[in-house]
Amino acid sequence: MKVAIVELLGIDEKAVEKLQQEFLPKDIELVYYNTAPADDAEKIRRAAGAQIVMLANMPFRKNVLEKCTDLKMLSVAFTGVDHVDMDYCRENDIMVCNCSGYANEAVSELVFGMIINLYRSIFAADKAVRSGGTKKGLMQIELCQKRFGIIGAGAIGLKAARLAEAFGCEVYAYSRTPKNIEGVKFVGLDELLATCDIVSVHVPLTPQTKDLINAENIVKMKPNAILINTARGPVVNAKALADALKNGTIAGAGVDVFDVEPPLAGDNPLLDAPHTVLTPHIGFATQEAMQKRAVVVFANIKKYLEGKPQNIM
Repeated sequence: MKVAIVELLGIDEKAVEKLQQEFLPKDIELVYYNTAPADDAEKIRRAAGAQIVMLANMPFRKNVLEKCTDLKMLSVAFTGVDHVDMDYCRENDIMVCNCSGYANEAVSELVFGMIINLYRSIFAADKAVRSGGTKKGLMQIELCQKRFGIIGAGAIGLKAARLAEAFGCEVYAYSRTPKNIEGVKFVGLDELLATCDIVSVHVPLTPQTKDLINAENIVKMKPNAILINTARGPVVNAKALADALKNGTIAGAGVDVFDVEPPLAGDNPLLDAPHTVLTPHIGFATQEAMQKRAVVVFANIKKYLEGKPQNIM
């Protein structure tokens, strides 16, 4: 049986070899590519002859899958699977396992890095010092006692909620399935948007969540509120958010995810939006998270080979 790692996992080859020895039978052929494939043709070439393919967040659509005629299982080194053609996999009995939990700490910590950057004007302050300036004109805001709202009460959202509590925030949440969680008050989406000082998005991308944060919903937010999106780009309408920032409808935004993976086109509306912190999809990409997810994707393959798969379909 052949296993192909078709894009880099964020760990070195020695670490891959160690995981191979720990999790896979000796007769498994493992091929590891530690660079990003240039195009779909390269993805197909790398996956050729493999019964099991590991990938991270690069798109793996029908046009690629249908050329992978030996494929039986995808071990996805990512929490979401919206980049995989799940309908095709279901129709062709291709098992898909994701990698939930590996980036809970990494993503939730970035949320607060963005918030503190926005509240304490860190980028502007750094620029002022380097250009001979002072703190004049740099408005500072405290995080303590702010109303912190999470949209999506999954593992990452709730980790962010606990960090918010540690900063002294009041925590509110919106979820399709409200939960009984100490210190978190579940409310409707409209109430959360209208009352929270900080709104942090933590939902997967589905047909129901695409454009969830659109112009109609952004206008419900407080003028001094900030929006943080470390979930999926299309959950927040980029043009609506950029317009709201330019018009002063809301006070700021931190965005780590976009409609496409960076680099962004020069006409992306967020690039010239004021009061923003933009990062190139780094929420998950800490050294610790890369190690954790590599272990999980190999463990998923081991379970599959043992007939105990964690199929997410």
